[in-house]
Amino acid sequence: MNLAAAFFRLVRFPNLVFIAVTQILFYYGIILPFSAAVPGARHRMEEPVFWILVVASILIAAGGYIINDYFDLNIDRVNRPAALVIEKSIKRRWAMVWHIVFSFAGLVLSFYVGYRLGNPFIGLSNLVVVVLLWFYSTTFKKQLLIGNIIISLLTAWVVIILYVCESRMDLASLEAPQLEFLSSVFKTAVLYGGFAFVISLVREVVKDMEDMEGDARYHCRTMPIAWGIPVTRSFAITWMVVLAAAVLILVVYTLQIHWWWMAIFMAIAVFLPSLLFMHRVKEALRPADFAKHSRLLKGIMLAGIVSMVFFKFYL
Repeated sequence: MNLAAAFFRLVRFPNLVFIAVTQILFYYGIILPFSAAVPGARHRMEEPVFWILVVASILIAAGGYIINDYFDLNIDRVNRPAALVIEKSIKRRWAMVWHIVFSFAGLVLSFYVGYRLGNPFIGLSNLVVVVLLWFYSTTFKKQLLIGNIIISLLTAWVVIILYVCESRMDLASLEAPQLEFLSSVFKTAVLYGGFAFVISLVREVVKDMEDMEGDARYHCRTMPIAWGIPVTRSFAITWMVVLAAAVLILVVYTLQIHWWWMAIFMAIAVFLPSLLFMHRVKEALRPADFAKHSRLLKGIMLAGIVSMVFFKFYL
């Protein structure tokens, strides 16, 4: 593997693209159309500031992926030796250097965005994200459920931070159109953030089932190790039932307001694959089976995020 390919694998380049696409779709598909649809309302985050925020999010995520691989080296030697990058293509000390550089640069840009928007919470919250990613890699991912919840919350944060950027500390002083705009953005951010949280939580649990061998060897107490595969599988299916039910409600609602294409898309690309996952995961036993189901969940998440496009056409 050449150095460039190894570096892109280390930072999980496809996942970074996914983060960027999520924020781009939310900004151009939801924030801008909502601000245009409400007379008298306007968005606060102009395009140059938005793109700085996207770069900050990518840098912080890349730093998180690097530090995770740095501390996961021994476990990855067992679970996925062919995919190893640290020590095989990139020395450990350089991995740590890149983690520090990316995380620091991401924080500097986050505080700059907060300065431009008059909202210091943006920089401070991303500082918390960097700290959580460090402790997730060193401690929390080895503990029962807490690591899964942290990653799921951080996945939701990719969306929620855009609402935070549009919000203000003095909401009571805002006029009705601006409050209506912020309320719409908040509800949509919670909708997609909640979707990202649940699908990410299920995927993290599925990945734990995939990685049981290495995790057990290095004394991790993940859910499948602590509770067993059958209970963990039931946990994943239960949350997918909740997600599928929520998506079905959304499909019915969009049909009632005549958003036909969004309803059809959500039914075919999100609801039906969720049912397929629940059916297939019941029979999964081998790591390769769980890896396949993890990819299916990632596809469902991508489809859910892409549905933001429809807001631009219907608002």
